[in-house]
Amino acid sequence: MFEDTKPLALSMAESKRPPHDRGHELWTAEEGPSRTLLSSIDRWVSALLADDGISMPFMGGNHTIEATILSRSDGIIVGTAAVDHMLQIWAPSLKVSWMASDGKKVSKGDEIAVLSGDRDTLLAMERTMLNILGQLSGIATESKRWSSRAPGQIACTRKTVWGMLDKWAVHLGGGLTHRLHRDDALMLKENDLASMHEDIDTHANRIVSYLQQVSANECGAFLEIEVREEKEAILAAAAWSQRSSEDLPRLVIMLDNFGPERSKETVQQLVEMNLREHVCLEASGGIVFEQLEHWHESGMDVLSTSAVNRGVAPLDITMIVDGA
Repeated sequence: MFEDTKPLALSMAESKRPPHDRGHELWTAEEGPSRTLLSSIDRWVSALLADDGISMPFMGGNHTIEATILSRSDGIIVGTAAVDHMLQIWAPSLKVSWMASDGKKVSKGDEIAVLSGDRDTLLAMERTMLNILGQLSGIATESKRWSSRAPGQIACTRKTVWGMLDKWAVHLGGGLTHRLHRDDALMLKENDLASMHEDIDTHANRIVSYLQQVSANECGAFLEIEVREEKEAILAAAAWSQRSSEDLPRLVIMLDNFGPERSKETVQQLVEMNLREHVCLEASGGIVFEQLEHWHESGMDVLSTSAVNRGVAPLDITMIVDGA
């Protein structure tokens, strides 16, 4: 179903699962969508319906019809919980029976759902339902393609189209969500450090100064520092390792636009200096599917990219009314 997804022979880094795995905060197989995800669904559904000219819930009518939602291509279905939430509030007279729930694989021609209810209501909700299912299923399908190639290492970013809904789809496609929002985990990039330490002359010194003082209680799910040079990565790892007696979680160091070879060289230096065990290494910038093989032996724990969710083609899904 997903071409060219044979896993690489070995993981890019033999280490603990990275802290970027935050999908359980949005959805679990046992509980379904969390309150956090339902709140996001509610906001996006309201906006999508408003843009389609729908401002009031439908009360239903007497002209009942049935329709089937079908997949026109292979993929992973995501969005059924969002459609359920939308119908419960905006079109409670419509009934839906799902053949493919969130996270399930479908093939071309498979039935996804059967709907019944008032004709005008069903036709008015059709496009928004299909937009939600198509968009999120497309992201999940692309995430599955990437994560099948590099299991447990592909993470999305905060460059999203539909916020947490994108991250939900990435999660169900087997990818890592990274932080769910700005306050979920503490990630410091060059602009953050420059504005926090204007009195310190270099970016490297700002990193060290910050890591020597920051409290783990202020970091949320994890702490991440962006570096632009090998020296900055080494200084960050050294500063964090000096606090090893505090039993702190691993520091995430993002190597920004390093590329596979430069990343590999940085990892080797960290290993030689006995600093590798204190950090989780993330590569970001310019990562594309066709070059995953080049990242194979780089030693990275995580590859973060917006390619799994931005600009992704929606899964081809349609709705056919009985008798059409």
